[in-house]
Amino acid sequence: MQAYYKTLQTALVKHFGVDEFLPFSDLSDEFKEALYHGTGDEGIAMSFGANGKSEKTAKPFEGLVPQMQRLYEETESEFTRNRIRSFMTRVPCHTCKGARLKPEILAVTVRSANFQLAEGNLKSCTTKEAIVELNIHQFAELTVDNAALFISGLSLSGQQLTIASDVLREIESRLRFLIEVGLDYLTLNRESGTLSGGEAQRIRLATQIGSGLAGVLYVLDEPSIGLHQRDNARLLGTLRRLRDLGNSVIVVEHDEDTIRAADHILDLGPGAGPRGGELVAQGNLAEVLRAKNSPTADYLSGRARIEVPKRRIAPRSEVVSSDGWLTLTGASENNLKNVTATFPLGCFTCVTGVSGSGKSTLVDDTLRRALFRHFYNSKDKPGAHTGMRGLDQLDKAIVIDQSAIGRTPRSNPITYTGAFTPIRELFSQLPAARIRGYDAGRFSFNVKGGRCENCEGGGLIKIEMHFLPDVYVECEVCRGRRYNRETLEITFKGKNIADVLDLTVDEATRFFRTVPAISDKLVALLDVGLGYLRLGQAGTTLSGGEAQRVKLATELAKKATGRTIYILDEPTTGLHFADIEKLLQVLMKLRDSGNTLVVIEHNLEMIKCADWVIDMGPEGGERGGRIVGAGTPEKISASEESYTGRYLRPMLNLR
Repeated sequence: MQAYYKTLQTALVKHFGVDEFLPFSDLSDEFKEALYHGTGDEGIAMSFGANGKSEKTAKPFEGLVPQMQRLYEETESEFTRNRIRSFMTRVPCHTCKGARLKPEILAVTVRSANFQLAEGNLKSCTTKEAIVELNIHQFAELTVDNAALFISGLSLSGQQLTIASDVLREIESRLRFLIEVGLDYLTLNRESGTLSGGEAQRIRLATQIGSGLAGVLYVLDEPSIGLHQRDNARLLGTLRRLRDLGNSVIVVEHDEDTIRAADHILDLGPGAGPRGGELVAQGNLAEVLRAKNSPTADYLSGRARIEVPKRRIAPRSEVVSSDGWLTLTGASENNLKNVTATFPLGCFTCVTGVSGSGKSTLVDDTLRRALFRHFYNSKDKPGAHTGMRGLDQLDKAIVIDQSAIGRTPRSNPITYTGAFTPIRELFSQLPAARIRGYDAGRFSFNVKGGRCENCEGGGLIKIEMHFLPDVYVECEVCRGRRYNRETLEITFKGKNIADVLDLTVDEATRFFRTVPAISDKLVALLDVGLGYLRLGQAGTTLSGGEAQRVKLATELAKKATGRTIYILDEPTTGLHFADIEKLLQVLMKLRDSGNTLVVIEHNLEMIKCADWVIDMGPEGGERGGRIVGAGTPEKISASEESYTGRYLRPMLNLR
């Protein structure tokens, strides 16, 4: 197949008489057009050979774009389709300009007398004095709060009001519910695939409130995810309304405000993994606060707390334009208002702000993509910006998120951190292994030789359930041990390789304390609070917070260069107060090695420990997209314009 495409390429180059060794940018536009879109009906002389024979023919060149489009439509391979999709982008329809509707439908408009709408939401609509006239597409481009304003200002005659009153009541109530759950900044036509998990959950919550059902049991998993402290009160009011309708609401949550607002609290612990699983406290807030074996009670009562750092790392230079700063200029993607953001290098920076203020657009869509394109030639297009200074002071960018460390049970903490390689090498150097000629590969469960071939080293057999998720059952040959009998006969200190994989990190650190190549990597897992994990525990069973800390441990175990920038998006999601304290200790170690950390965060415990804060806002959506403050947490807390500062002030013991 490669020879076939090489023949086509050679024929096209020969036909247009171009020098194939020229830089692509220097080739003629005519040749580029033919390469991309084909030669139409014009034939290209080609010569195909096989078995010593050559056959000449002339036929049109299809072009790369039509060819990929054809393959995308014809292939039955999802891998091929995803591969081609990576070269595709979406553009608005040339006919409707993205409105999705016919011109005659868009000609129908509704008039509102409300003139308080934010100008950023009035794209190409008709305005006359205080009158705003929108078609259905323009209305869908409004944010939720502006849509509510528009509806409240409708100018209707008595007859029109009679006809539309029921519909308007439904629209107003649903918009109000979205505002109450903190989603006032979303546009009505926002694609569901672009919503965060917390936003999607709160939309479903607003839908349930609107249904008015009673006698329902609602279970919510951390509804406060992605929500600024300012909006917590509205969310809690919504949950109380659900309760007052006659429903039961069960919330899995780590947020302090939510815990304090609950009627009844169940606290599990006292530790994680094998150290947990017990009900250590239950009852109302006062009863739980009296519990003696509850880390939650310790933090809520003030017996334990995350202290404000005694010192913060100051920027290397007070002059922002000089060395020691990474500067992103002219960021204007989505709602960003030509923002210039400066990140002090070698510091721990938190990017804060209310929901929808532009944090993710600034850090993930623009900064992260620009860094990845610079260092790794990433295909992801960065958000609109005019430039970036300070890249010469960095040599790599790493994103540490809460995604799984692997998609199958084969992935585990010991393979991800790289500690399994020296363990396998240790076993291969044992006298019994050398006599049998076993190398390190013999002790891998991913290659043939030492693994159980019935489960191919997985320890589990996958059963495909077709329309249901796959099910994994224990291998009946090796009983989940992954290896064949001969391999398991090799032991170190009385334990074979399967026994080692069954050790917890705590146990393994003590077991291998005389082998620094192994123990150093295991100590990093201990430092991030994962001593309870088993070395061979399937990566698919780890929580998002655990997966993130495994990644952090991997970075800790590496030799620090001091020229790495780490980007984290709400790393405290799903973490208890005690876990946040451990996470902070790890982040400080990375920073103390000279590295730069940029963290998007709402959690005040994390923000108060930062060296530098960039606060976005002041509101969400079109009323956000600006930097309302930048500096130390103390400086942000003194800002009257910053919502983050108002809630941060008591955390810093400031008045």
